Amino acid sequence: MKILIIHGPNLSMLGKRDPVKYGNITMQEINLQLMKIAKKSFCELDFFQSNHEGAIIDFLQKESSRKANGVLINPGALVRYGYSLRQALIDFDKPFIEVHMTDINKTGVNISVNVLEDIRTGQTSGLREKSYYNALEKLVSHLNKIGNLKK
Repeated sequence: MKILIIHGPNLSMLGKRDPVKYGNITMQEINLQLMKIAKKSFCELDFFQSNHEGAIIDFLQKESSRKANGVLINPGALVRYGYSLRQALIDFDKPFIEVHMTDINKTGVNISVNVLEDIRTGQTSGLREKSYYNALEKLVSHLNKIGNLKK
């Protein structure tokens, strides 16, 4: 099973930005923990980070990415206005879990809009780095369940 891990805008600054909200953990440290979780679940992970919506879309459209079974994505602020990202995820046509370290339903600009709300498989937010770990476990469980249904 192959899963794409996509970190959106500003997540390369984890460990340096707003430790009250995000803690001191870096994106690389999160990725290392995700690899440990994936190994136990016999998953292969492919990591990508960009501050640009178009680069994320390009990554999703790559032939090698299209072979993945699912996606764990932290779209950051793109969740509020990233309609091109939304369409790319629809076109990707694989299950995806939206992840956020903070509770995006309580903070931020334009909190009533989430362009991924009706197309995602699930969402995990508000648990800092544990949001990622929880989301990966949810996605693996979902992929295993739908894989067993196809057999």
